[in-house]
Amino acid sequence: MAIRELDDLDRRILRELQSEARRTSSSDIAAELDVSASTVRNRIQRLEEDGVLRGYHADVDYEQAGYQLFTLIVCTAPIPDREELARAAAEVDGVVEVQEVMKGESNVLVRAVGADGDDLTRIGEELDELGLKVSDEDLIRSTHRSSYSGFRRHGGV
Repeated sequence: MAIRELDDLDRRILRELQSEARRTSSSDIAAELDVSASTVRNRIQRLEEDGVLRGYHADVDYEQAGYQLFTLIVCTAPIPDREELARAAAEVDGVVEVQEVMKGESNVLVRAVGADGDDLTRIGEELDELGLKVSDEDLIRSTHRSSYSGFRRHGGV
């Protein structure tokens, strides 16, 4: 599928959604960008159909939810198997995110949540059984996100 070029309005809508998708309605975005709510809804639908908007995700504070161990597990996968192993890792109970990194070593980053050390041990063992070599594990203290600044530059907002 050919990727159509995003215009300024698309970029501005993406910026607004990245800022706070849950608390941002089409009407709110329309008022902010001085367009109609139906225009915003149509643009969002097109961005979803084009695969630009892939989903809407809750930002969970795992510690507040009673899960003290939010961990980054650094793994290495053979490059030809990286994508397949990353997809399989995402299915492991307790894994909440997997990223493929374009490098030879430490090329799969797994974020996992556990109630205790036994949970994290099990997750590490399951990743190993899949064929991922676990090279490091770090507890994540907090995560900070922001909207992509490139959407702001093009739209003048």
